[in-house]
Amino acid sequence: MKKEIVQTEKAPQAIGPYSQAIRTETAVYTAGQLGIDPATGELVSNEIEGQTRQVLKNLQAVLEAAGASAATVVKTTVFLKQMGDFAKMNAIYGEVFGANPPARSTIAVAGLPKDALVEIEAVALIA
Repeated sequence: MKKEIVQTEKAPQAIGPYSQAIRTETAVYTAGQLGIDPATGELVSNEIEGQTRQVLKNLQAVLEAAGASAATVVKTTVFLKQMGDFAKMNAIYGEVFGANPPARSTIAVAGLPKDALVEIEAVALIA
């Protein structure tokens, strides 16, 4: 099975030795996206709402670059610095994935790169 590296300027560049996503013949596997503005390389906000919105915007940009979309996502993993932010993150997440949401795991973590509050990764099917 062939794999292709996905790269887009519409999402933040990798901050380590990894790809924004990998596309195979049938699926896209994204790296975790943070609430980083691709133009500045900095977090857009110190609050969960602003970071979640940017995370989802970045995730959608990577999915689109790979030929997928939010509608073709089958699984996400959400990493939260504070589980107390779950309801706020969940409300914004629901705006993107509300109608037919993918399977999801949400995990509280001790820390995230750049001291972010949320990171989301996804697996999507190629339409």
